[in-house]
Amino acid sequence: MKKIIIALFFLLSLSFALEAAQKRPQKEQEPAQEAEQKMENFSFCGYTQKGMKSWEVKGNSADIFSDIVRLTSVNANVYGEEENINLVSDKGTYDKALQKMHLEDNVVVTTETGGRLTTDSLDWDKVTQKVTTEDMVHIEKQNIKAIAKGLEGQPDLKKVHLKENVQVEIEDQAQLLGQPQAPDEGKNKQPTIITCDGPLEIDYDKEIATFNRNVKADQGEQGQMYADTMEAFFDFKNKKVIRIRSTGNVKIVKGENTSYSDEAVYSAVDKKMTLTGRPRLVIYSEDKLIDAPIGN
Repeated sequence: MKKIIIALFFLLSLSFALEAAQKRPQKEQEPAQEAEQKMENFSFCGYTQKGMKSWEVKGNSADIFSDIVRLTSVNANVYGEEENINLVSDKGTYDKALQKMHLEDNVVVTTETGGRLTTDSLDWDKVTQKVTTEDMVHIEKQNIKAIAKGLEGQPDLKKVHLKENVQVEIEDQAQLLGQPQAPDEGKNKQPTIITCDGPLEIDYDKEIATFNRNVKADQGEQGQMYADTMEAFFDFKNKKVIRIRSTGNVKIVKGENTSYSDEAVYSAVDKKMTLTGRPRLVIYSEDKLIDAPIGN
């Protein structure tokens, strides 16, 4: 009997609680903000102070609000003094006050000189002329293919900062680890793969790429090079690496032989590798192990 009374009391309390909840006033849901204007197959552009067209954005639809414009099937062109750039994406948002464009889904940037960037999202600041993203990016320009997480750079891709988890593939006729090659062998040579924790700085005008933190250059059977920092100097016109300078905990592995130094400089002109800063060579053979300094 006592259990029945407790159960009835519990059900009665629950019914009062439900009734009170139903009588409690509900917050009215705010209606979604409607666009002030809608456009189909739109096009709008901006001009310089001299009246020259500096940029143009086209798309399938535009929902225009007081502060922003929401776009679909975005196709934007940036007209530079030296080179024009095209940016496309499935959708985007343009902030009229800040003059910033946010692009999303299937973002592709192409330049007149053949540069190409793909990513999932990209922010374009018209005022500073910078593009940024925290997503994975793929860049192809000259004889370099790069993959990394996060980017900051110029829309024309002439100067880029790849933030982390960097992998670069370099097509080059020269051997980066100092071993000469017969002319016919270079035709089927595997590309050099360079990885680093990042960042990677590429300046295409100066033809320099600087890799930072846990750098590894892998040229397959030709060997591997490791360093804290690695600078690669290019001849982009001829698609060649002309010099590589590695500093900090340098290690070069060729077959069973390993060399160590504070710094290593490879010159593609004379096919020489110069080691400085306590250089040391470790040679493995069937008979014995030789570990000896090789000069300074």
